[in-house]
Amino acid sequence: MNKETNKGVFTVDEIKRKMEHYCVYQDRCHKEVESKLSSFNVIPEVREMILLSLMKDNFLNEERFSKSFARGKFRIKKWGKNRIVRELKFRDISAYNIKTALKEINEEDYITTLYSLVAKKNELVTETNIFKRKKKIVDYLLYRGFESHLIYEALNVI
Repeated sequence: MNKETNKGVFTVDEIKRKMEHYCVYQDRCHKEVESKLSSFNVIPEVREMILLSLMKDNFLNEERFSKSFARGKFRIKKWGKNRIVRELKFRDISAYNIKTALKEINEEDYITTLYSLVAKKNELVTETNIFKRKKKIVDYLLYRGFESHLIYEALNVI
């Protein structure tokens, strides 16, 4: 491969460095990296070589990705376990890594977050009919990915 930057052609080493930078900036899953690699239009042998190199040098680690994904989505976006599992499956993460990732979420923090979301949403919903009000809260929390039995327990408190 020759280097013609104005046409978007890169050497294998340049692509490898770009992919390393891509993985260092933020933890990535295999699917994201393969998608990014396909944008460079490399042959399958080169793609495999770069992927293996990224894994060998620990730039690409699915277990680390799934753990940080679960922690971040719970802590920052307040997602429930069902939503996290759904998103990880969408990224083709193995069942073992999903199970490991969910252990990153402290059960006490999880319940506390659920109850605070219920209280917050209860203040925001203007519906006066109690059944419609509870349905809106339940729908919101199900979308967030919380388990239905936990939602109904929390709703009985308000």
